[in-house]
Amino acid sequence: MYILKETEDLKYIFDYLVKIAKLSTCKRSKCGSIIIRGDITNKFNPFYRDTDIIGKGYNSMPCNEVAECFKDTLSPTFKSDKTCCIHSEQRCIIDGLRGRNTADLVRGSTLFFIRLDETDQPKHSGKPYCSICSKMALDVGIKKFVLWHKEGWTAYDTKEYNDLTFQYK
Repeated sequence: MYILKETEDLKYIFDYLVKIAKLSTCKRSKCGSIIIRGDITNKFNPFYRDTDIIGKGYNSMPCNEVAECFKDTLSPTFKSDKTCCIHSEQRCIIDGLRGRNTADLVRGSTLFFIRLDETDQPKHSGKPYCSICSKMALDVGIKKFVLWHKEGWTAYDTKEYNDLTFQYK
């Protein structure tokens, strides 16, 4: 894990992620994700804004349905994901693979994630915790998983990110 140097590209990514997260239909939490071709956390791989975004997603119920979240009505012993939404990371990966010949582009790519607070302002991420999304990202070959922490944009190798999700309590 390491902190990325602030650049104009990261400012563009930040603004774009906020725009995507605002599309969320979830009443509890608005999140947004994008997949960018290649490992743009590497200074030798510049980011070409219009052509390098290969997937985007926000959290919402399947088919963008709008309804009350059933998370609070589940039994405490329920043993699976406790949200009714498709996570932004999942939707982003699906978007990156759907209807395009992009499987090769997804391998080695970088996934960025952001969450908004109740006033639609960006909110710093906590520790990696969603093993569902990290396993999916790892399985399709995403190389880096990037979260916005207080210290700045933090890039994780996706295998490291996945391992950290199993330590979350």
